Amino acid sequence: MEFIAATAFGTAFLFFLLAYQFIFGEQILMAKRVSEIMGSETLSTYREKELKNPLWQRAVKPLLGRLTEILTKMLPAEKKAVLEKKILMAGMKNKISPTEFLIVKYAAASGIAFCLFLIGSTLGKEITQVFLMGAAGLGLGWMLPDFFLKRSFAKRQEEIERSLPDILDLLTVSVEAGLGFDSAVMKVVEKTKGILANEFRQTLQEIKVGKPRMEALRDMAERIQVNDFSTFAAAIIMADQLGISISNVLRLQSTQMRQKRRQRAEEMAMKTPIKILIPMVLFIFPAIFIVLLGPAAIQISRAFMKS
Repeated sequence: MEFIAATAFGTAFLFFLLAYQFIFGEQILMAKRVSEIMGSETLSTYREKELKNPLWQRAVKPLLGRLTEILTKMLPAEKKAVLEKKILMAGMKNKISPTEFLIVKYAAASGIAFCLFLIGSTLGKEITQVFLMGAAGLGLGWMLPDFFLKRSFAKRQEEIERSLPDILDLLTVSVEAGLGFDSAVMKVVEKTKGILANEFRQTLQEIKVGKPRMEALRDMAERIQVNDFSTFAAAIIMADQLGISISNVLRLQSTQMRQKRRQRAEEMAMKTPIKILIPMVLFIFPAIFIVLLGPAAIQISRAFMKS
């Protein structure tokens, strides 16, 4: 046990030194050169500005950047495109790149596998059980980032579906008041907040730089991956191509979206009794049976004991 603990401590300490040198080696050398040329006051000001940045930018982001340079050459273009699409649909494009996400998966897999391997060794398990625990940790760590990515995507879709009818109502009112479609979208961006408003803001920026409206709406529907919005975008594109009044299309789409939201709420209400049945069977019914049948069971057992 003492040997295992000493080995783990030495390995962790060596890994920390290597990581520190790998991340901050060039910065330390640069700071020494700056102090020699500019003096210590400039160096202290530089350090104060650097310490004001969050830990993610000071430590984690540089490490991911270094590892990204290595994995960029190893990551296939097809795999990178798939990861980039998943990250885009989860709304995390500005937070993490595909190569950085892959590094997080490798780090999570190796870290959890090492922790479970160390726990198994500390508890005195057999070598087969220890390796099985490490393998389980490897698979768990590899799938955990994908689970969080899918969870973010599901939450994003749910919020968009919930806010879409209200935004369509505002679009309909703005268009019927005399505004054009782009001006109505700008009014939505100004008056509302949330994921859908941010997506509309990005679409407006793309239209301003010269992208056609139809293509911008298609790209927005591709990013969001919500069926209701895809239907809305297709209706707007068709109305623009055929010259149909956009106000009528918006009014019809708003009514349909509200009906769909009402139907989803009714569907969830119908599922509630079935979902409640599971905790009732597992937790509430056994307690009721114990309270009702417990005294009778005690009396029956006493009667058998007397006989």
